[in-house]
Amino acid sequence: MKTQLSLLFATFLFLFLHPTLSSAVATDPNGATQTNNTDFIRTSCSATLYPDICFSSLSRYANAVQQDPARLARLAISVSLSKARRMAAYVSNITRESDFGADQRASAAVHDCFSNMGDAVDEITGSLKQMRQLVTPGSESFRFQMGNIQTWMSAALTDEETCTDGFEGVEDGPIKANVFDKIAKVKKYTSNALALVNSYAQKGTN
Repeated sequence: MKTQLSLLFATFLFLFLHPTLSSAVATDPNGATQTNNTDFIRTSCSATLYPDICFSSLSRYANAVQQDPARLARLAISVSLSKARRMAAYVSNITRESDFGADQRASAAVHDCFSNMGDAVDEITGSLKQMRQLVTPGSESFRFQMGNIQTWMSAALTDEETCTDGFEGVEDGPIKANVFDKIAKVKKYTSNALALVNSYAQKGTN
């Protein structure tokens, strides 16, 4: 017992006489960095139309982003691309597996949606590729690249919206409801990615 007390006292004395070490024990620099990185994403997402979805989908990558708006925009585009690809695959399955019978409007709407989602995937893919090749912010080439990315992401969002427009004359049913529900979610991710791209473009050209 005396030995244990002596060890505790010695430890206390050592920490007391070495405030630098004591401070290091009391605080976790990695934890502070993690918090700062997460706060950066939360603040950045507040500029989007769907901040909750933005934060929940991107915050897990906080340490990889490291408070870098370019990385955050690139990550958001990547997440948007993943959602768009899943939607395209879903619509592709419908075109192959669903029996539309005499409902030619439903069949045409699904095929048009598949074409629109294919275009959206191509546009988001192009945006991601351009983000990975960005030059120094502030240059004329940077403004040109960001202009391309903004245009393509806007076009992708339009294509996603057009997907559901084709169902306006189609009777309500499970296929229509599922497409509307899924595409609504995909559009939120694309919208958020575009907002973060716009935010970074503004910072990089000022």
